[in-house]
Amino acid sequence: MTTKLSLATLDKLPAKVARPGYDRAALTPGILHFGVGNFHRSHQAVYLDDLFGMGLDHDWALVGAGVFEGEKRGRDVLKAQDFLTTVVEQDAGHMQARVTGAMVDFLVPGDTAAIVARLADPNIRIVSLTITEGGYFIDAATGHFNTAHPDIAADAKAPGSPKTVFGLILAGLKRRKAEGTPPFTIMCCDNIPHNGHVTREAVCGLARLSDASFADWVEKNVAFPNGMVDRITPATTDREREIGRSAFGIEDGWPVFCEPFRQWVLEDKFPLGRPALEKAGVQFVADVSSFELMKIRILNGGHATIAYPAGLMDIHFVHEAMENELVRGFLAKLERDEIIPTVPPVPGVVLEEYFQLIDKRFSNPKIGDTVRRLCLDGSNRQPKFIIPTIADRLEAGQGVAGLALESALWCRYCFGTTDSGKVIEPNDPNWDRLQTASKAAKADPGVWLGMEDIYGAVGKSGVFAREFAAALKALWADGTAKTLRRYLGGI
Repeated sequence: MTTKLSLATLDKLPAKVARPGYDRAALTPGILHFGVGNFHRSHQAVYLDDLFGMGLDHDWALVGAGVFEGEKRGRDVLKAQDFLTTVVEQDAGHMQARVTGAMVDFLVPGDTAAIVARLADPNIRIVSLTITEGGYFIDAATGHFNTAHPDIAADAKAPGSPKTVFGLILAGLKRRKAEGTPPFTIMCCDNIPHNGHVTREAVCGLARLSDASFADWVEKNVAFPNGMVDRITPATTDREREIGRSAFGIEDGWPVFCEPFRQWVLEDKFPLGRPALEKAGVQFVADVSSFELMKIRILNGGHATIAYPAGLMDIHFVHEAMENELVRGFLAKLERDEIIPTVPPVPGVVLEEYFQLIDKRFSNPKIGDTVRRLCLDGSNRQPKFIIPTIADRLEAGQGVAGLALESALWCRYCFGTTDSGKVIEPNDPNWDRLQTASKAAKADPGVWLGMEDIYGAVGKSGVFAREFAAALKALWADGTAKTLRRYLGGI
């Protein structure tokens, strides 16, 4: 027997399922969040749920928001269950479910008037974002905000009718300024180096296209703390919904499954105040950059490292990739030889121990994370997680053979077939372009590296071009397994 999740049925859930230990009706919104997906609900929303359960800061509840038509379905599912979410933590010896209630509303995605009105509400003191790495309109060739993007150009032309997250934020800030309401803090929770600075550049860059004096006001008055977030959280499928029903008796249309581990390191820059998240385990620091770089290069770069060889060898789950000696060996050698040496010291962290923790987390057999998810959106992820490491090693005159092989594996994956000949369905917003470049690169590897908006100066390096060409040639001649075996043998 299962119980459909809602406020009215919380007391009917099995005793083993934890539920909000606070009066949800007493919560009032303090944070508006763009990008209500699985990661947000397994991370920020969980920290807040913990804090509320301590009887603290009940004026910092979440209101969801979005801009895309596709987000309406998720909103409908959550609304039908009173914006409650089942969060299931899993590893080899552990599976525990809890219902979280930190979100109290979710505005209709694309409802500009309602979103701007809520942004102008003085009770909203933080606006947070998980809009994916590709949502910040970064030009990989320059590393800066792309003012020429059609969506940005459209918002700049019609700032009163914004369609992007940043256009909506600016409309809310403009109304607050006009009404004498202090500006909210903008808190990025995406995996981007210097994510606060990147968000600031996007918001201020868009403002400057239509109103330079207002852009000056934003730059002077709005805080953009940098932060590092971490929790492996796969997409929800019917598999997870069925486990929710069979193992916990919960009928949840959009449960979240994740690993037990979570981490959040954040700069303490919140002029209008903030919830006491340090009591729920958030680490506040003066400068988050070292933690951020460590995570992006070692964990996110590690995901990219295992993704494409596993994808080419028809491996479905991430833990299965880690059971393959070639994939796991490739990860260990590339991390220790080329990635970890580019990461500066991090206060209180031994980098080798951090990598060993990453290895253990990737190997979690219960999480159900898929290789295809890791392969997704390489055109936005590679310029953030891999290519800067290549650039640093080239500048230092250090070897890049492993990183070149990782890049060649991505190129080979984008050809659209695995080593066995199985078709790889489109897995990137720029799939058609990537597939065209990959097919041309089979004869001329320089075509792939010529994607300047992705590779920038790295694509022009003769050293990298030679290593990349050799790796791609080997992949086509011998396949992924044999190429990895040769690399691991130092041949």
